[in-house]
Amino acid sequence: MNWAWLERNSDTVLEHLVEHVQITFAALALGALIALPVGLAAYRWPRAYPPVLALTQALYTIPSIALFVLLINLVGLGRAPVIIGLTIYSLVILVRNVVEGLRGVPPDVTDAATAMGYRQSPRLFAVELPLAVPAIVAGLRVAAVSTISLVSVGALVGSGGLGQLFIHGFQVDNPIEVWTGIVATVLLALVVDLFIVAGGRALTPSMRAAR
Repeated sequence: MNWAWLERNSDTVLEHLVEHVQITFAALALGALIALPVGLAAYRWPRAYPPVLALTQALYTIPSIALFVLLINLVGLGRAPVIIGLTIYSLVILVRNVVEGLRGVPPDVTDAATAMGYRQSPRLFAVELPLAVPAIVAGLRVAAVSTISLVSVGALVGSGGLGQLFIHGFQVDNPIEVWTGIVATVLLALVVDLFIVAGGRALTPSMRAAR
């Protein structure tokens, strides 16, 4: 194996890693910005939840390459089709966890908040949503790992990222390049997961204190 390749191309690996991180966080941020209000609306109006869930699940079944190619026809080449596609894929996880997290709030807690004078909307944001944070964070962790994996697939349509190492490594028969891409992707997923877990704990200090 050509181990010297890694030392000679460390700048290239770092460049692809930065691209991977940028695409991942853009897709997750957009997914969260869409999923939170959609999930809140689906929770508040339960009849809307089944069609919303069915739509997100249907979109999730579209093969990634097919979706990326379709979006290229709509928005052109580059990162945009991959970011949009990954945002769409994240919704099925994020919307469901927002709704299920809110549904998991104990009824006695909501009853007590109502007895204290909280109306529906203030109660939702001041009481129920904070208690749903662990479920939302769990969904974000799953969506993050899935997104990081699929960013590599996006390299096939020219979006950049660590998937470029897979593609080029296979083309020139360089196992070190391929394995560098794989290991870097796995490590990135682990780091992002730890980051999300830490953020979730920071958002729920009262729960940590209770434990």
